[in-house]
Amino acid sequence: MKNTISLFDFSKKINYKNELLAGFTVAMTMIPESLSFAILAGLSPLTGLYAAFMMGIVTAVLGGRPGMVSGGAGATIVVLIALIKSHGIEYLFAAVALAGMFQILVGVFKLGKFVRLIPQPVMYGFLNGLAIIIFMAQVEQFKITDSTGVSAWLQGTPLYSMAGLTALTIAIVYFFPKITKAVPASLVAIMIVFAVVVGFNIPTKTVADIAHISGNLPSFHIPQIPFTLETLQIIFPYALVMAGVGLIESLLTLSMVDEITNSKGNANRESVAQGIANITNGFFGGMGGCAMVAQTLVNLNAGSRARLSGIIGSVMILMIILFGAPFIERIPMAALVGVMMMVAISTFQWVSIRIANKMPKSDIFVGVTVALITVILHNLALAVLVGVVIAALVFAWDNAKRIRAKKSIDKNGVKHYEIYGPLFFGSVTAFMDKFDLMDDPEEVVVDFKESRIVDMSAIDALDKLSKRYNQQNKKLYLRHLSEDCRTMLKNAEAVIEVNIQEDPTYKVMPEK
Repeated sequence: MKNTISLFDFSKKINYKNELLAGFTVAMTMIPESLSFAILAGLSPLTGLYAAFMMGIVTAVLGGRPGMVSGGAGATIVVLIALIKSHGIEYLFAAVALAGMFQILVGVFKLGKFVRLIPQPVMYGFLNGLAIIIFMAQVEQFKITDSTGVSAWLQGTPLYSMAGLTALTIAIVYFFPKITKAVPASLVAIMIVFAVVVGFNIPTKTVADIAHISGNLPSFHIPQIPFTLETLQIIFPYALVMAGVGLIESLLTLSMVDEITNSKGNANRESVAQGIANITNGFFGGMGGCAMVAQTLVNLNAGSRARLSGIIGSVMILMIILFGAPFIERIPMAALVGVMMMVAISTFQWVSIRIANKMPKSDIFVGVTVALITVILHNLALAVLVGVVIAALVFAWDNAKRIRAKKSIDKNGVKHYEIYGPLFFGSVTAFMDKFDLMDDPEEVVVDFKESRIVDMSAIDALDKLSKRYNQQNKKLYLRHLSEDCRTMLKNAEAVIEVNIQEDPTYKVMPEK
């Protein structure tokens, strides 16, 4: 891969100071997000930190894009929440490992390039829906669950404390970058809120109220599930969705880094790396994940252009797991809620609202539909798929309406149809309606100088048209066909009867 810096390329190109500081900054910003996403899914915070460590280090070493950061992302864990609630954490690990296998296959068969088929309105809807899910999940933290498992909203002083501390976190995250960007605002916010809670002895929810963190190394663990066809049927759809969502977000992040660094990443290599990282998560107790846009931007803004920062950041997270558990357990939940609310706000594509009056109505419909599917079904891959299908149908319909024919008769009495617009499945009906078989002269020329034959439906339409003229004892010629159209017609001889000549004018069918 050209124009990239290898992990093992210890040359003057690597700025070790920038890589070290970037790695430290990324680690600090990964911690609150990984914890919050794990808690969001009802998992131990340690499961999120394991994912941050394993996703980060595997993709940093093996990935197709230096500068990218991967971790336990909300986009992937959201689609697995239903599986966790219905079957438990062991099925989660199995689904994550299976998703990794799917991602490796995508890379091996070089399918990563198809991410370019996702239209911008689909991405707007995808990100907006994801932002709403993340935000609403934080609102749930304002509830408390009693010993019977019944949840109720906080009231009185606990509610005011939680709301006040959350508001303080949001304010710090918003205003601190206006003072300096040398230190991550989310880290500063967590530290200040933590100091306020400890200093004023404010009773409030902490990470320890959700789960306790044991500072052990991740250990190899085969998911404790029945290895049966029934189990595969349960985890297969979740794994497929997670693999799709993870690759979509990762490959779009890769494209973003390509633009920022003016270099070229390897989408297929990144797909394989994401797959290996998720398989590692499945067998070492992590919740899996994908590339993280916010942390990648933090990494790039800190000056990183090599793989070293990702490795440093991941190792630092491991050190925190081993030695920093007592501190992490005392982090107020309000601080994490505030950070994640700001993540949701920044994830939401506000530009899609500002330019709504300038967008085609079809694009608005696509974006809103994708967002609604994302929010209602929590199925991001399905939302993107539906959005792409709708956008493709809209595109086909718009192009189908563009086909038209300019008619004229030359001095020899030959009628000419000059076709404008592509001839494909969506436009064949309108194309056939352009011809007046009964009143046309004995010779008719169809000129494709401003058009092209796109698919089998177009070839079939030409075959039917030629047969109709033949039934009227009239000759039909095609003129100015491009080379690819000639090849397509030639290849179709096994299906329809054509006679392609080398000159620009030739018959579709021989006379009978």
